[in-house]
Amino acid sequence: MNQYDYLVVGSGIGGLYTALLAREQGSVLVITKGSIDDCNTKHAQGGIAAAISKDDSPELHLRDTINAGDGLSDEETVQILVREAPARIADLVGYRVPFDTLDGEIALTMEAAHSVPRVLHAGGDATGEYIEVTLSQQVRSSGIQVLENFLATEILVEKGKVAGIRALECRTGTVEEFGCRYLILATGGSGQLFKYNTNSDIATGDGIALAYTAGAEIADMEFFQFHPTALRMPGVIPFLISEAVRGEGGVLRNADYHPFMADYHEKGDLAPRDIVARSIVNEMKKSGSDRVFLDTTHLPPHTITTRFPHIYRFCLDHGLDITRNLIPVAPAAHYMIGGIKTNSWGETNIAGLFATGEVACTGVHGANRLASNSLLEAIVFSKRIVERTGDKSKERVTGGEKSRDMYPSLDRWPVPGTLPRAGLAALQQLHWDRVGIIRDKEGLKQAAGILAAWQQSLTPPTDQPSYELSNLILTGRLLTEAALIREESRGAHFRSDFPHNKPKWQRRIIWRK
Repeated sequence: MNQYDYLVVGSGIGGLYTALLAREQGSVLVITKGSIDDCNTKHAQGGIAAAISKDDSPELHLRDTINAGDGLSDEETVQILVREAPARIADLVGYRVPFDTLDGEIALTMEAAHSVPRVLHAGGDATGEYIEVTLSQQVRSSGIQVLENFLATEILVEKGKVAGIRALECRTGTVEEFGCRYLILATGGSGQLFKYNTNSDIATGDGIALAYTAGAEIADMEFFQFHPTALRMPGVIPFLISEAVRGEGGVLRNADYHPFMADYHEKGDLAPRDIVARSIVNEMKKSGSDRVFLDTTHLPPHTITTRFPHIYRFCLDHGLDITRNLIPVAPAAHYMIGGIKTNSWGETNIAGLFATGEVACTGVHGANRLASNSLLEAIVFSKRIVERTGDKSKERVTGGEKSRDMYPSLDRWPVPGTLPRAGLAALQQLHWDRVGIIRDKEGLKQAAGILAAWQQSLTPPTDQPSYELSNLILTGRLLTEAALIREESRGAHFRSDFPHNKPKWQRRIIWRK
């Protein structure tokens, strides 16, 4: 097989940034199941957080991140995140990412649960796209080998160490193997588990399934972040309406046009997004509607058109002028907080296997991600992966197990009634109905039984759709059963039958095959 020093699976910000740094250390191959530009990074409107202003500090950024994490953030990794953030922003500027400026300085905005403005944007509401396009251009011009339309289907492990991957060429159906010294999974999230989501079509939990099957640890899967405000119009895909719209003064109103968020939280429209999402669900239930409204009509029109050009144009293309009309919105699945468990160097429990970006679980986010920390996490820990692999003098260090952590096994559950036929639409509806924003034991047990039965009934996958369905079912089992085990509400995980958090659950649920 072809042999490389670094094999990067995925082409979002984590994968591309790692590849650019790793080329200084050895040979690099990037494989991606779509094109190099297909990823969740492009959909990141909100921005990237960093304490770079004179009114901010890493200590303030740390405090806000820990508060958002609701008792489960790993303080060591959060300290690394906030301390190294300014240098990583400087790296992106060096790669020519065109951050928005004001009076010659990088402009900073406020988002929910931040104590000061610290969120950088590019192109207004196109931050992820600008970063993705800039890094992909750098990768193309650098001569790094990129194989598009290749889906990784198996991690090859020999004597406890990564040896390479097996991959499917999606267009021809041929299978190839690639060897490597270091394998970096940067495959993104699993938003396609849910009927309503803001993710790219490629977000099918591939990296989670790959890593779990190979024996890697998977942590915090019960914590899935639902964005409060996705466009909800008949026949229109859920389109993210950035949290920054509320940061600029947008107001949520219910079906009676009452500004309801002050009834739920002291920060009103700038409350943490899990609270906003549940508040919206409650308002929709009270009115019998499938949406609420985000009001920006009181803001100067030029603020909307220049600060949120993508949102403005997308809505206008669908007949909605948001400078004059309310925006119909509802929550949608947005960001996978859990993932492949890593230490502060991006290492997993398998030698030679690393993870970065949304597929990784560094412990930074805890039970609930602070807005705009996700892009930052990807570049900070991608840098540390390359530092780690480049320093041959250091012994490999795995994350120490905490005595309070749980290591359960996937269970067998009775199938409730007639088993629906396994398929993407049925799987997405199941997760939305039973494993969504508000959960309970009965719904989770039903979902667990159906998912387990689906997994047992699947024939071995042979093409991209069947591999993706298989990956989603396995990822869904890990998420659903973790949510069933955690009998409390914490951060993004809310159980109506256990509506409060409990000190005894200040621990992590970690899956290991």
